[in-house]
Amino acid sequence: MNSFFAMMSRMKYIDRWALMRNSRNENLSEHSLEVSMIAHALAVIGNSSLGKKLDTGKAAVLGLYHDATEIITGDMPTPVKYYNKEIRNTYKAIERRASETLLGMLPEKMQDSYREIFEKQEEDSYLWKLVKAADKLSAYIKCVEEEQTGNLEFVKAKEQTLIHIRQMEIPEADLFLEYFMDAYGKNLDELTGGEP
Repeated sequence: MNSFFAMMSRMKYIDRWALMRNSRNENLSEHSLEVSMIAHALAVIGNSSLGKKLDTGKAAVLGLYHDATEIITGDMPTPVKYYNKEIRNTYKAIERRASETLLGMLPEKMQDSYREIFEKQEEDSYLWKLVKAADKLSAYIKCVEEEQTGNLEFVKAKEQTLIHIRQMEIPEADLFLEYFMDAYGKNLDELTGGEP
């Protein structure tokens, strides 16, 4: 039975930010779409503003599937996942096993194409850095949105996430913050200029 895409559709059942009080829950499906769009944007920024020749489509696809193994493992909160080296290594092994399980749900002829997405290839190492930056930017956006609803639960996470983004030293991420972050503080009328 080829159940890969039926499994992918279950992303919508995996809630994120389990250790935090959320004003609006975010599921893995929403998060993956946002990371995909941001990873694509970062690659476009790299090409248009920094003179790079990045594969924008591949950046988007890597972002789309970057957390797919969480359908099996669930969303492990960052403080737990990175608590110490032993937990981090164990979790990576679990993720590899989950990845193999998901790949096994595809027809054999399709597995190699998806293996290139699920297993980090050396030639895509910079694209994976962009995906990691997109993941952090998505988390930062979530923190901003929660804080704007009056939820102070995310204030510290917002500060720490922004520090982490800056420490990554990825110019595309810095430019994304410069070009786009201010708009996340605006309401619909402000975003559209009051037009319906």
